[in-house]
Amino acid sequence: MTLTRRALAAAVPALTLPAAAPAQGAWPDRPLRFIVPFPGGSSPDLTGRVLSEHLARVLGQPVVVDNRAGAGGNIGTDAIAKATDGHVIGLSINGPLSTAPALYPNLPYDPAKDLIAVSLLVRGPQFLVVNNDLPVTDLPGFLAYLRANPGRVSFGSVGSGSGGHLGMLDLLARTGAPEMLHVAYRGFPQATLDLVAGRIQAMMVTTAAVLPQVQGGQIRAIAVTSAARFAPTPAVPTLAEQGLANAESYGWQILVVPASTPADRVARLAAEAQRGLREPTARQRLEGAGFEVVAGTPAEAAAFLAEETERWGGMIRRLNIRLDG
Repeated sequence: MTLTRRALAAAVPALTLPAAAPAQGAWPDRPLRFIVPFPGGSSPDLTGRVLSEHLARVLGQPVVVDNRAGAGGNIGTDAIAKATDGHVIGLSINGPLSTAPALYPNLPYDPAKDLIAVSLLVRGPQFLVVNNDLPVTDLPGFLAYLRANPGRVSFGSVGSGSGGHLGMLDLLARTGAPEMLHVAYRGFPQATLDLVAGRIQAMMVTTAAVLPQVQGGQIRAIAVTSAARFAPTPAVPTLAEQGLANAESYGWQILVVPASTPADRVARLAAEAQRGLREPTARQRLEGAGFEVVAGTPAEAAAFLAEETERWGGMIRRLNIRLDG
């Protein structure tokens, strides 16, 4: 989904800044804890550390990255939502923020009520990638192969309801292609290894997760889900260029804070995220990992999150996607 003017201008009361009391006294007056709901070395961890370094410089307090991995990011995101000491911030991604409410009937937090979306930090498109032995080089060829081999082509993802799973289902639904066999993995590294080895034939996966393998020729990218071609791989055409319009999708990371956070602190964090991630060194690190730096405002982040939740959460409910599928 592109970051449309409609999304940026939308009024989303539940996700925009609350009518909170102003902060009392100097803030922060002690170290900040920056919760990242994924392990060290992950893409969210990179963004969190880049931003935490900037915040420590400008806020005058240490910013300690706290990796709270587990449950696809839900554990760490819940920890952000439940924090009450006024010195916890964090980031989260598509799953815990936009699809988890539709997947988990007993989710312990409500993104729309328990969190404030401060800034859409970065986003990256997805690649449609295939094993090198699959005899296809573009989207029309891939779809023709699926139709000639119904039910015999497998794709991997990091679980039901994940961005890659939903992206592939969206592609199949839009094109009328037959179902594929879905193989769920605990993480991108094992899924990528199996794709390289040919144990699965395809994936829809964030560019950041497989960019080295694509550039190294270990797997073949036949489409990218961004509106324009992805700069590090200019030879890979978009879905739209291959006849599938309005199908853009992105993996993204949003800076979030507990809903009790005063509005002036939210505004300050958003301003510093915009400054910090646009610094040349920070931008270079993030773009080198396959991301586009967005670093927008709280209103933009709230509208974008609401639109993504409506799109993908609606798809989960419409297709009755379950976590064991």
